[in-house]
Amino acid sequence: MSAGKRIRHLQRYRTIATAFARNGLGYVSQEMGITDKLLFLRREDRKELHNKSVGERLRLLLEELGTTFVKLGQIASTRPDLLPADILQELEKLQDHVPPFSYQEASAIIHHELGAPVEQLFRSFPELPIASASIGQVYHAELLDGTPVAVKVQRPNIHNAVETDLEILADLARMAEHRLDWARNYRLGDIIEELGKALRGEMDYTAEARNMERFADQAKKLKHIHVPDVHWDYSTKRVLTMSYIEGIKLTQHTQLDAAGLDRKKLAERFASTIFHQVLVEGLFHGDPHPGNVLALKNGDLALLDFGMVGRLSPSMKKHFASLVIALRNQSTKGVIRAISHMGVIPEDADQDLLFGDVDLLREKYYKVPLNQISLGESVNDLFAIAFRHRIRMPAEMTLLGKCLLTMEGVVSSLDPAFSVFDVAEPFGKRLLLERLSPRQMVKNWLEDLPDYLDLISDVPLSLKQMSSLLRQGKLRIEVASPQVEDLMKKMDRISNRLSFSIVLLSLSIVMVGLIIGSALSDSNTMLWRIPVIEIGFVVALVLFIWLIFAIFRSGRF
Repeated sequence: MSAGKRIRHLQRYRTIATAFARNGLGYVSQEMGITDKLLFLRREDRKELHNKSVGERLRLLLEELGTTFVKLGQIASTRPDLLPADILQELEKLQDHVPPFSYQEASAIIHHELGAPVEQLFRSFPELPIASASIGQVYHAELLDGTPVAVKVQRPNIHNAVETDLEILADLARMAEHRLDWARNYRLGDIIEELGKALRGEMDYTAEARNMERFADQAKKLKHIHVPDVHWDYSTKRVLTMSYIEGIKLTQHTQLDAAGLDRKKLAERFASTIFHQVLVEGLFHGDPHPGNVLALKNGDLALLDFGMVGRLSPSMKKHFASLVIALRNQSTKGVIRAISHMGVIPEDADQDLLFGDVDLLREKYYKVPLNQISLGESVNDLFAIAFRHRIRMPAEMTLLGKCLLTMEGVVSSLDPAFSVFDVAEPFGKRLLLERLSPRQMVKNWLEDLPDYLDLISDVPLSLKQMSSLLRQGKLRIEVASPQVEDLMKKMDRISNRLSFSIVLLSLSIVMVGLIIGSALSDSNTMLWRIPVIEIGFVVALVLFIWLIFAIFRSGRF
């Protein structure tokens, strides 16, 4: 690390530690070891914070620390498997209290990224943005041919600031895992790395542009849905130019009514779109809040801002379908099985307690009509169980939960009597039929076939290696189980029963052979005047009786 970089890190450490102290969380920074890196740190005690909850203090801390921490807090608010509900509620209130940067800075970035001055690229480009956030701000401009466009420009020097903060957070996570049990149990370093990856993705406008094109392809299959077009000649990693769409936010009910739009129909279209994205396409809008969804004059919907996008792999769609089916069938074991497939259950998790919590969740919704169940509440309940038992759910599943929660909130505000499950049911049936269709089964089998062939091809080599170890006497097998004695007794019983069956079968064959042989030959069975076969039969019978007696005597039959 260069000297300049080390100095920047040290200055930022001091800023972070001071912010912790100022917001009543100084004990956290001390436990994590932040103050160990600093000298002469001034302690503060703000009396107005004494009545505030930990969640409120954390929100104020993140807002004070700026862009990186606000964005990470907003992303973390989509992870109910990582944080308790009271803190999530506060993180959802995080706002980007960042003033817009100047027109001169924006025009300089556009000139650097697009290779020409703003005046040569646009017929009109206003000095004031129509929206400003922590990562960038948006302008309503016109191309040279008069086409109205929205131009998103990234903040100057934000990349370096974010990378510095992410490096410091990774360092703090390592210190916390070394000092604190909870940080170690929740693998805080992995969480920071995951959240940092999501933040870096939002800062790459070319990735957002590609997402926009994917959703535009989706929109072609759906009626009444529009997505802005990307103008690639005017777009880079730091500048994104798209077609400008004017509409009404779904929360502006007065304007929707004044425009003569049917709110119930808007709710149905919005819910159908989200379920189609999730259950059919496996690619869904990660943040469909009202500001990112506009109602057009003809009743169509337009989706905006694709910086946060969720993806469901075929296997994750299957597990999600299993979860839905298990919840519908009131199956506790099915719910736990689906959760275990989707998430990582710690080895030391209390299985009985987990089973009991899921059983309580099942009883809560037992025989409750679907139109009376809140999808958001059931998702919250499920992730509360995951948090309680330290089950790490994939980011795509928690983002899906956040997406469904947001969608339900929007449609409920549009039409309080609207039932999300009425819209979801046809998609669920389609997903179930797709999963059970012979064509899909054959397709899944063909996709797994290379893995099976690789496994079979590895068998000879594995057997050869095992045979070599056996010849050298190096093969060692250890079984560690508190029930190992019971296991051995059961195996002993199985072997005894198997021996009994073999002996009984052998005796039966001998008896049948004697009878058939005597009948066909019509001759005696004497050898040197000794009834050999009869004697053999008696000996076999005696051995059989002795074996049976020995097995019963051992008490392991």
